[in-house]
Amino acid sequence: MLHGNHQGLTPGHGSEPGESRQYQPGDDVRRIDWNITARTNETYVREQVADRDLTAWLVVDASAGMQFGTIANDKAQTATAAAACIGFLTARNQNRLGAVLVAGPTIHVMPARSGANQVRAVLSTLAAPPPSDGLGPADLAGALDRAGAIANRRGFVAVISDFAGDAWEPALGRLSIRHDLLAITVHDPREYDVPPIGLVEVQDPATGAVREVRITAKVQQRFAAAAQEQRTRRADTLGRSGADLIELSTDGDWLATIVQHTQRKRVQAVRGNGIGR
Repeated sequence: MLHGNHQGLTPGHGSEPGESRQYQPGDDVRRIDWNITARTNETYVREQVADRDLTAWLVVDASAGMQFGTIANDKAQTATAAAACIGFLTARNQNRLGAVLVAGPTIHVMPARSGANQVRAVLSTLAAPPPSDGLGPADLAGALDRAGAIANRRGFVAVISDFAGDAWEPALGRLSIRHDLLAITVHDPREYDVPPIGLVEVQDPATGAVREVRITAKVQQRFAAAAQEQRTRRADTLGRSGADLIELSTDGDWLATIVQHTQRKRVQAVRGNGIGR
């Protein structure tokens, strides 16, 4: 399911069966298609398509806003776990993996390479991002444009972020024109509901702005309604871009969620091939 849309660099015939054609002098007799030959009384050979490889990219948000969490993990830890899962799945069959990591205004690019050591290098860099507290929101749009610029052929891009704001929307649409997209949203339950605990001091980690807010039952209701509206709008935007969507929470089983998505995609791929045949 993870094989790409471009022929690999390995010379020679591949292992994927292709179309059949009439035998020509010089063809390898080991590729004779005996089933068609028996039905037509003419010699046919089965073409073979070169094995295909995949170039995948991880675009991961490691900004200050991802350090928030009120349960067992924070959003950054959940994002790292998701990146590890996608990375090791992709690294099989010698597929290549690259990464674009964004921390506030800082964008770090790791060129695409094959092997599990490349995945470990990406995770090591992701575990120790540069400080971004107070430097502004994540430049996710810039990271998406950077990934689109350096990914010179069609491939697979997984974007892992909380997708705060809406500046990333045009860049994601441009990226989806050429690549298969997987959007993994990461959130904490407290981002959708706050208890009416009275006067509290809240801080925006991206800008450092501090504000005192008196949270009453009415404020709680307004907050929950606004958060749900934002969540729905984000899901609609990701859907319009053509990206597959996985929603992860800091209090949920991230592994089971990704496994369920992978199984669902595998079933869709098998059914699609059956319809095609």
